[in-house]
Amino acid sequence: MTVFSVILGTGSALPAQRVSNAELAERVDTSDEWIVERTGIRFRHIAGPEETTGTLAADAARAALASAGVEAASIDLIVLATATPDQTFPATATRVQNALGILDCVAFDVAAVCSGFLYAVQVADSMLRAGVHRRALVIGAETFSRILDWEDRTTCVLFGDGAGAIVLEAREAEGDAPQGILATKLHADGRYNDLLYVDGGVSTTGTVGKLRMKGREVFRHAVTNLASVMQESLAAAGLQPGDVDWVVPHQANARILDATARKLDLAPEKVIVTVDRHANTSAASVPLALDTAVRDGRIQRGDLLVLEAMGGGFTWGAAVIRF
Repeated sequence: MTVFSVILGTGSALPAQRVSNAELAERVDTSDEWIVERTGIRFRHIAGPEETTGTLAADAARAALASAGVEAASIDLIVLATATPDQTFPATATRVQNALGILDCVAFDVAAVCSGFLYAVQVADSMLRAGVHRRALVIGAETFSRILDWEDRTTCVLFGDGAGAIVLEAREAEGDAPQGILATKLHADGRYNDLLYVDGGVSTTGTVGKLRMKGREVFRHAVTNLASVMQESLAAAGLQPGDVDWVVPHQANARILDATARKLDLAPEKVIVTVDRHANTSAASVPLALDTAVRDGRIQRGDLLVLEAMGGGFTWGAAVIRF
C-alpha cells in the first residue's frame, strides 16, 4: 500500500494595512520606480498592533479548513514555519491550536526562514506517510515588519507580513497519477550565515535584532540553488520540467523568479507571481502564492506543481506535488 499526503484545501491571511511604494517613500529614502525596477514589488501588508504571526496563522488555518471542508477537531498535527514567532516559547503552533479550539494534537514550529514552509511540508509528509498522524495543518506565517530596520532602504522595502496554510491528509494512492506530495528535497549550508541573517538572538545579544542582507550575493546563490533543487526534486519524482503545470516559488524578487524560470526553460506564464502584491513574506510566501492561484482558478485538481524556496542559513528546498 502506497500512501501520499494530499492537499485537501488551502488558505491565507493578510494584515488589514496595505502599504504602497509611494506610501513607503514618505518615511524611507526611496521611490516607487526604484523599488519596482529592482524587485517588482508594488505593495506589502504590514501587521498592526493587534495582529501577530499567531493571529495571521490562525486565520489562514481557518480558511484552509473551510476550503478543505473539514473540522478543526479532525486535525492531529500542526507544523508552523516561522522566523518571527509570537514568543520565544511556547511554539506559535500551540497558540494556533488553542485559537482553533483543538484540545489535543501535536503542534510545533519549524525555523528555516524563507524555506520554512518547504521544511514543514516534508516533516508533516513524513509523519503522515509513516502512519503516525492522519490529517495535518501546515502553515507558513510571518511578521517580518517587526525585525526590519526602517532606516535601511535596501532591505525594508522588500518584506511584508502574512500567512498561508494547507490541510494535508494521508491517503492511499489511486490510479497512475496519484494526488499528493510526490517528492521533496531540502538543503542547508551554514557557511553563508553572514549574507542573510538577523543581528540578534536570545542566546547572543538578548535582543530580537534586525534583518541584514547582502542582496547581490543572495541573488546569485538563489538562482543557482533554486534551479538545481527543482531539477533534483523532479528527478526524484521521475518527471521533467516539461511535465510541470505550475511553479509556485518563494516570492523574494521578480528578477529571481525570471532568472530561475529561464534556467529551467520554463515559460514565464507557468510561474505564479504574487511578489508585486505581497512582497517577500518569508515562510508565508509559498503557501500564500499557492492559495492565491487556487482561489483565482489557475491551479486545478490534477495539476502538477513545483514549490520552491531559499532563505537565510542558507536553506533551500523544493516539493513536487500533484494537486
